[in-house]
Amino acid sequence: MNSGNSIADGALRGVRVIEMGQLIAGPFAGKTLGEFGADVIKIEAPGSGDPLRNWRMIKDGTSVWWQVQSRNKRSIALDLRSPDGQDIARKLIAEADVLIENFRPGTLEAWGMSWNDLSALNPGLVMLRISGYGQTGPYRDLPGFGAIGEAMGGLRHLTGEPDRVPVRCGISIGDTLAALHGTVGILTALYHRKVNGGKGQVIDVALHEAVFNVMESLIPEYSAFGVAREAAGSALPGIAPSNAYRCLDGYVLIAGNGDSIFKRLMQTITRDDLAADPELANNAGRVARVAELDAAIGVWTATRPVADVLEILGQARVPAGKVYTAKDIAEDPHYRARDMILSQRTRDGYELEVPGVVPKLLGTPGSVRSSAPGLGDDTDGVLGELGLTAQDIAALREKGVVA
Repeated sequence: MNSGNSIADGALRGVRVIEMGQLIAGPFAGKTLGEFGADVIKIEAPGSGDPLRNWRMIKDGTSVWWQVQSRNKRSIALDLRSPDGQDIARKLIAEADVLIENFRPGTLEAWGMSWNDLSALNPGLVMLRISGYGQTGPYRDLPGFGAIGEAMGGLRHLTGEPDRVPVRCGISIGDTLAALHGTVGILTALYHRKVNGGKGQVIDVALHEAVFNVMESLIPEYSAFGVAREAAGSALPGIAPSNAYRCLDGYVLIAGNGDSIFKRLMQTITRDDLAADPELANNAGRVARVAELDAAIGVWTATRPVADVLEILGQARVPAGKVYTAKDIAEDPHYRARDMILSQRTRDGYELEVPGVVPKLLGTPGSVRSSAPGLGDDTDGVLGELGLTAQDIAALREKGVVA
């Protein structure tokens, strides 16, 4: 565990978050708030808990992904389908600043926890609702996962090689984009509450809309020119040269698309003729001849190892980089120097290297204060804060309401 700053130093100290979500989108938002000092209380189902506990690679009975996603959180095992569990949830929400949920629309309403109900209970509540298609609209009730949001948002169509099966980027980017948009919404709503009379509000994030929001000029180009952007592999359509190029022992990414950068790149690969060509002095001219430029760069890189290409282009101040694997990241000194690889001791007692905290706040930096909890580790403590006695908790546990 890195020492980091204490919760007293976190920018979000004093902010209490109730996290009802599971898997990725909602919990990633909770993780982000927790890293900056918020007190995040995660509600999980007794017995099973968040399914992420068992996703992908397991060590000592728990997913190592869980160790990252749930750090800085407290876990309470509570049956939200039972009236007693719903009553406890309402008591927790009554004292909270933020509620995060990523159930299908209508789920909380069926449990007696609609926005109107909760807002009446806690007028200052900020409620993040992440779902596949949002809380309104004709698709509202359809099930939606991040992969579907990536497809509907336009990302999958552009990912991969032309005329091939669309591919995913390798991670659950749709969920994470939704979480980050939700986090921005929470912080905006908390600021509005502070300066405008203490009133809370709902943040409605749809997975596909979060993806669509980062699709750059996709729709303006279709609107203005009737052009539907297509997959282009590793190239960056409309901006040149920018691509992946084969070397003797792998690939290197080169972004030579700035006017002055392009000249330095061409001079470096001994193509002074292209550096001096007036038709290539701006991006429009380079785009028209992108195949020629890519071929010229490819001829130069093909005879050199990646390390040599990076060293030469670095000296020429041309942006270039290798395609990093997990091993490359774990061994990179720059990652280490910026505390982006941290050592964390899990509740199971082993050391695990995990990603650091982003973004870097110099005055109130984020930190990893506690490792991910076991299911229900904090049930008694959290319920005790609500005023329940040990006998009360024992009775609820006997009924299966808590664990």
